[in-house]
Amino acid sequence: MDSSRFSPISWKEGILTLLDQRVLPGKKSFLNLETVDDTVTCIREMAVRGAPAIAITGVFGLALGARAQSGNVDKTDVENLIAKVFASRPTAVNLSFALKEAKKRVEQVLSWEDHYKIWKAYAVEMMQKDLSDNLRLGKNGVSLFSKSQKEFHVITHCNTGALATAGHGTALGVIRSLRDAGNKVVVYADETRPFLQGSRLTAFEMMEEGIECHIITDGMSGWLMNHKKIDAVLVGCDRVAANGDTANKIGTYNLAIVAKEHSVPFYVCATRDSFDLSLEDGRKIPIEMRKEEEVTVFDFLKNGKGELYLQPGTTSPAGARALNPSFDVTPHKFISSFITEFGCFLPGEIGSRLS
Repeated sequence: MDSSRFSPISWKEGILTLLDQRVLPGKKSFLNLETVDDTVTCIREMAVRGAPAIAITGVFGLALGARAQSGNVDKTDVENLIAKVFASRPTAVNLSFALKEAKKRVEQVLSWEDHYKIWKAYAVEMMQKDLSDNLRLGKNGVSLFSKSQKEFHVITHCNTGALATAGHGTALGVIRSLRDAGNKVVVYADETRPFLQGSRLTAFEMMEEGIECHIITDGMSGWLMNHKKIDAVLVGCDRVAANGDTANKIGTYNLAIVAKEHSVPFYVCATRDSFDLSLEDGRKIPIEMRKEEEVTVFDFLKNGKGELYLQPGTTSPAGARALNPSFDVTPHKFISSFITEFGCFLPGEIGSRLS
């Protein structure tokens, strides 16, 4: 897989095509979208996921929504269209920033046709910039690893690669860049319950790249750090507050605490659009709550004859309740460094670096 070209998103002749990440790694299936409602559904149902990819898809969704209209715009209709896309996944700040910029770019534009052209061009621009930013981020991340060492063992959480971005990736982008610099990298990928982005998607990307990867359960990182030399934990993020508190896939906070206990560097990989300086700390970051069924339903429990121990797809007692927050917030004190396209820095340096 060419990580600099591989992307879950493409646009050709007015059709938005997404790689359906819900069915990976079993098969590669592509979805052709022609309406904003299709786009919103794919974001909400996680056919496309990862903060950068969501933002790009969201702006393409605006373009599709504009194309379905004719004549001059009504400002209320524009605001409703933007609100519909924003509601698809509220935690990732990239989408919020992208929609604000999209709105700004059409403030003086009267026709729906011009809205379509401007938003389509902006989405293409976002794709190109995200890939460029990720390549620079990966190079910056390499600088944090010892030049005298040629083999590195890292733990990842969720999926932060080409599938989550316009290409190369953030945390997985650092891993790719380490490999491209001539190092051997061994990846331990948290399975990332309940949606299994680590075991389904990160392992898929690493196997496509020929990078050694071992899937671990989300509760295994403490044992792993206690029994093997782990050089770093590399994660992405969906939103970073002004003080460095970081929202990322549920389970990131736990992983940061375990890394701190074992003196393993914990690196958050993020591009500029993931930093939200309007929030003083992580307490104000909205946390998306998803369907309980994602926690209570599964279908791998079978006996030696291949017969299901439970009813198809169920791992919990009938009627069992579940909590399913999609993200958690890691306090800045557990973060060793941010790795970005404009350098590496401590949480306390966010204000000066982004001013």
